[in-house]
Amino acid sequence: MGVVLNSEIVDIENQSLNRWYLAYTKPKQESVALVNLEQQGFEAYLPLFKKFKKTEQGPVSVFEPMFPRYILFRPSRSEQSISAVRSTKGVTTIVRFGFEPALLHDDVVKRIRQMEQMRDQATIEELNQLQVGQKVRLKHTALGAIEGLVHNVSSKRVAVLLEILGRPTVVQVDHHQVEAST
Repeated sequence: MGVVLNSEIVDIENQSLNRWYLAYTKPKQESVALVNLEQQGFEAYLPLFKKFKKTEQGPVSVFEPMFPRYILFRPSRSEQSISAVRSTKGVTTIVRFGFEPALLHDDVVKRIRQMEQMRDQATIEELNQLQVGQKVRLKHTALGAIEGLVHNVSSKRVAVLLEILGRPTVVQVDHHQVEAST
């Protein structure tokens, strides 16, 4: 019976190392929490989301937290307590459901990492959700929410086929000036 009990203890320890806890951070403090958790010996993970910001030189890729104000962590050793996380610089609290801390299985975190890696390698054209032939609406209020079809998509502009005064006309606009129409 003692042998079974010992293997159950080992199994529980292995399960806790395969699960991730979730910490709620202070606003814009995810990176601070990441550094401080790692300095305390925790394995910490901050999933980042690749976006493109418009600049005068054209679009520039930037990375922002995929889940703002949340960071994943787990003990690096089975005997390491998570109680120190509550007082970690950048962390507000450990996310809980009642008295139990929120847990994510390692498989979920692996899928998040895969999605993050795929997005990191993607170009602006691959991340752009506008597709040729898609029905869109111009956002500019002066144009009265005119609808048209996407004719062409580039990294800087979208060519939209509109009907103006009864004639088909292609208009070039910035990505943020159009939205998908239903």
